[in-house]
Amino acid sequence: MKVSIVIPTLNEEDSIGHVLDKIPRTDKYNWEIIVVDGDSKDRTREIAEEKGAKVIVEKRKGYGRAYKTGFQHATGDIIVTLDGDDTYPAEKIPELVDYLLENDYDFISCERFSKMKEGAMGITHKVGNMILTFVTRLLFGVKIKDSQSGMWIFKRTILNDLDVKSDGMPFSEEIKVEAWRKFKCAEIPIEYRERKGEVKLNTWEDGLKNLIYLFKKKLGKV
Repeated sequence: MKVSIVIPTLNEEDSIGHVLDKIPRTDKYNWEIIVVDGDSKDRTREIAEEKGAKVIVEKRKGYGRAYKTGFQHATGDIIVTLDGDDTYPAEKIPELVDYLLENDYDFISCERFSKMKEGAMGITHKVGNMILTFVTRLLFGVKIKDSQSGMWIFKRTILNDLDVKSDGMPFSEEIKVEAWRKFKCAEIPIEYRERKGEVKLNTWEDGLKNLIYLFKKKLGKV
């Protein structure tokens, strides 16, 4: 069984090495680590390559675009995603893959709020996430607690059936809506930590775009 780990990055030299060092390369699975870099101006790519990752430069902008490119290059039976800022528990990846397979899930999303470390997320960001999660539940009946989590574990075979259109931040909520509509899914709590490096998320602008996208998707306008 092969596991592909896809990590989008942009100027993450302070953290990408820590993230890659925390991934346990257990003998139980074959491992493939793909870093999709948005043309970083620091040493992100060099560090990732030194740590054994395959680096793909994706100059087209967008969170969703980075993942689409990463998924196209992933050859694993299972795909795992996480950010390159050391907020997610990379050391738990083998356990999460085991959980997916042992319970025959198709898609798992990791929920950040139950085990969030102090200082990991500002109040504005928390409120924005609560609103987006509420709207996602209301419009699509997706019973999750964290619609914006960026750590997922899923079977590669479901990709062709996930009609995810967004190239931007709404990709995160859209892939969950699609997965929950069609497959056996679960949401499990994980530890979420304060990020290393510069915050790139524009809380109000990105949050509004995500909210508008949810209504457009519900109306079939995307």
